[in-house]
Amino acid sequence: MKQLDYDVVVIGGGPAGMAAALKANEKGATVAIIERNDELGGILNQCIHSGFGLSYFKAELTGPEYAERFINRVKDADIEVYLNTMVIDLGPKRQIIASNQAGMLDISAGAIVLAMGCRERTRGAIKIPGSRPAGVLTAGLAQRYINIENRKPGQRIVILGSGDIGLIMARRLTLEGMQVLGVYELMPYANGLYRNIKNCLDDFDIPLHLSTTVTNIIGYPHLEAVEVAKVDENFGVIDETREVIPCDTLLLSIGLIPENELTQKAGISLNPRTNGPLVDEELATDQPGIYACGNVLHVHDLVDNVTLEAEQAGTAAAVYALEQKAVVSENRPAENQATITISPGENVGYTVPAMLTIPPQKPIRVLFRVRKPLDQAVVVIYAGTEILYQGKVQAYKPSVMEAVALHPEELNRLNESDEPITVSVREVKK
Repeated sequence: MKQLDYDVVVIGGGPAGMAAALKANEKGATVAIIERNDELGGILNQCIHSGFGLSYFKAELTGPEYAERFINRVKDADIEVYLNTMVIDLGPKRQIIASNQAGMLDISAGAIVLAMGCRERTRGAIKIPGSRPAGVLTAGLAQRYINIENRKPGQRIVILGSGDIGLIMARRLTLEGMQVLGVYELMPYANGLYRNIKNCLDDFDIPLHLSTTVTNIIGYPHLEAVEVAKVDENFGVIDETREVIPCDTLLLSIGLIPENELTQKAGISLNPRTNGPLVDEELATDQPGIYACGNVLHVHDLVDNVTLEAEQAGTAAAVYALEQKAVVSENRPAENQATITISPGENVGYTVPAMLTIPPQKPIRVLFRVRKPLDQAVVVIYAGTEILYQGKVQAYKPSVMEAVALHPEELNRLNESDEPITVSVREVKK
């Protein structure tokens, strides 16, 4: 087994992993990226539509163009890249066991950045009844078929779920000559970004059916039809609205799940709202020296935001690894810092970070998503019962990641209290 040692090891070579590795390298750390695929770039390689990089690069790029800019930077930097390499164990004291064609690797890391991304939820996750025919696939798999493998998934297509991948695929399939019969969404609102609803559905006259879901899958060995129906406010099926739609393909765009198997192997606590790790303001997990960023932490709407978050994680990982070297060389104890929790309150699905170090060393950026659309609402952040921060009245949508910056004048109050922090979004009546 080959023995290797790095200051920072980044697991995952997508946009998050590359950005984290580059920042760690800039800080003077020795860095390696471990990627299970045969190329860097992750999911961006199959996202040939434009709209990436608008905030980070101030340019409108396709997914491969965005990835290429980082791939070129990684090639120019002093970063070791292990492709076609699978991490099979993440043990105590940041010991990584990986495997590739050359054999087994035993890698010691001063710090680790988890950047494994996420996977799509499948039919089994929502338990759609019916037969199990060919023709039922996730929207991301269909995207790979068309954009990478030049395969046609079907001709008459129904899409379940209004996530951004499903919306983008509705347009892509239409442009390739296939017929998208409609997009069906269980919730009473769309889950994708407004620009994708406008550009991908409205511009192509593709109907969006809200409060509607697939209730049965019909056909064998290949899909022949799906049954759809309206649901009530408690998501119960309204029987009289059942309708059978002949089709040969059902695409599922029903959400993403962080790739958290390695996270759990490392004994890291998970956030029950996101299924990603619990982290503090430095994106550190509750296992010393292990950080997380990107879609393995929580599902993002924009890759630009993934990049910024990953740069923060890469910087923090490098600082930790280099400081630990100093602690060992100078034979001095590491400092333990107290933390308090940040929890979602009224109308809030989750927050990142979920922990905050006391006393805070700098301004903190708190990310959150609301649980439902709110036309007029205000974010209020509490420390116990005391208001720490209150924003302005505005509209909120679950598809948009919101951010609040807590400045030193607000955070200094935390030194006097160990009360947990709660982020709430209170609806304002018209």
